[in-house]
Amino acid sequence: MNDDANDTKGAPAASRRPKLPHIDVFETGALVDGIQQRMNRRVFFQLWVFDVPAAGDVTEAARALEAALIDAGLGGVVYDDVSAPRGLGLLAFTENPVDIVALRTSFTAAPLSGLVFRHEFTMFGRTYAGGYERDLEQWIIDRPKQTVLNEAWPWAIWYPLRRTGAFQDLEGPHKGRVIGEHATIGRAYGEQDLAHDVRLACHGLDQNDNEFVLGIIGRDLHPLSHVVEAMRSTEQTSRYIEKMGPFFVGRARARVAERSG
Repeated sequence: MNDDANDTKGAPAASRRPKLPHIDVFETGALVDGIQQRMNRRVFFQLWVFDVPAAGDVTEAARALEAALIDAGLGGVVYDDVSAPRGLGLLAFTENPVDIVALRTSFTAAPLSGLVFRHEFTMFGRTYAGGYERDLEQWIIDRPKQTVLNEAWPWAIWYPLRRTGAFQDLEGPHKGRVIGEHATIGRAYGEQDLAHDVRLACHGLDQNDNEFVLGIIGRDLHPLSHVVEAMRSTEQTSRYIEKMGPFFVGRARARVAERSG
């Protein structure tokens, strides 16, 4: 008779349960002086898109959206929607997603209560670390804010995307090469001041089950379209992107820096 088996059989149920993995929700960057960068912070970005009704004033509505950001102490951008003559976009960012919920109350009172909300363009995501950032705080906290607020870069294209399940099945080295090809093109456009990106994860946050939201920001509109076109030939986009869009194209009308403290 096996004593070990008897011991296991008679053990409390809790001791027979498999050991649960440790869950780490911190963002991690590259090693600096042999120490792993770790930080439990990230920035949430919310994009809402509206149409101003015929009886409303587009300029007045844009000013009211700007005022809503200022009153809430949030940073963000008010965009003119290139695709809609009476369309406006509102981008808000904060480290505390509760602030986004609070900002929604601004839309229930005049003059914003009359705006027509365009649900299909709602995008919500969070900054994230890839594990290679040399300055973690700069890359996932400061840089995304600075990118959208830069007055030299008024044009923006925002869109969500979802990769296929086959991408997750790739072996580590292959997956790294696929991501690296994409990243190299993006860095080339950034180094030449043609296009700059804001990359957001939206797993479980997106109404259409997308995985990422991407913002392409720059001085001129054509290079933003050009980089999207250039990415189409990469292995990631040509083989492993299941869905992209809808695309919101905007030009910054007003920018608001977040209230310090």
